Amino acid sequence: MAGTDAAMNRRLEGRSLTIAMYGNLFMAAAGVLAGLLSNSNAIMMDGLFSFIGFVSALLGRRISRKVTAGPDRFRPFGYAADESIFVTFRSLSLLGLVIFAITAAAQNIYRYMTGVMPEPLNFGPMVLYFVVVGATCVVLWWSHRRAWIRSGRSSDILRLESRASAFDGVITGASGIGLTAIHLLSDGPLAPIAPVGDSIIVIFLCLTVIGQYFSGLRAGLGELAGVTAPPGRIASARRALRPALAEDGGTLRDLSVTKIGRGYLVTVYYDPGRPVTAGEIDQLTLRLIRDLQPVAPGSDVLLIITGYARRWPAEIDPLRSTP
Repeated sequence: MAGTDAAMNRRLEGRSLTIAMYGNLFMAAAGVLAGLLSNSNAIMMDGLFSFIGFVSALLGRRISRKVTAGPDRFRPFGYAADESIFVTFRSLSLLGLVIFAITAAAQNIYRYMTGVMPEPLNFGPMVLYFVVVGATCVVLWWSHRRAWIRSGRSSDILRLESRASAFDGVITGASGIGLTAIHLLSDGPLAPIAPVGDSIIVIFLCLTVIGQYFSGLRAGLGELAGVTAPPGRIASARRALRPALAEDGGTLRDLSVTKIGRGYLVTVYYDPGRPVTAGEIDQLTLRLIRDLQPVAPGSDVLLIITGYARRWPAEIDPLRSTP
């Protein structure tokens, strides 16, 4: 049953990412074309965001096919960390684009302040672009979110892509509203900034989303660095595993929980208090994994038989003790 659910989740994820791949490619082409025709840096930036979304969906689809694969001789800890790598570099690429867009817009404003007049905007292609691309963003957001919910809210790839589509839609809508306002009020109170209103909107929009992308980068780096999970997650894992360990009769020396992709790795430092066979440890490990699934689906357990916690005492640690 679990295998069937996992296969269905992979199909849902793959279908959503395929839709995103073609949808973002269409929006990227539309953004570049509309940006060239309208002389709008804001629309051009929107198109570049969509192109990153296309590459992201392409890579995400490949990663999702193997992310639940078990260990093999090439990847002794499995492929779950690929999702963390994806989130990290997706966020990093978006941050790079945001910084580039802010720099280009600031340079455009500086040139205007020094007397260099930018090319006037052509508002003709903008209306069609904002309507079509805004609707496409809504469709992609709905597709990702629906697949994320139906697959048990476990896929970081779908969650990130859903947020990216939502932000892309917000950026597109805000750009349309801002550029329309500048166009309508260019002979009134906004006349002094109308020639660089496009660049001002780019900076504003970039500053709006930069925090979200930085948060994604920090979360991805935290997973790759093995940062411990939130206290609530640790407490729920401890409660789930406690009955099996109590029934076995040993002593739980320590427990650590780290997030890896869409699941968690729970490391249990356990002293059985008696001689045990490999078969007994295997059976206990399998039960711990089963008991963990209701609170952390797709998570794994590493059972370490030891009389100590996660760190050797200083007096016996060969890396810290002196001869």
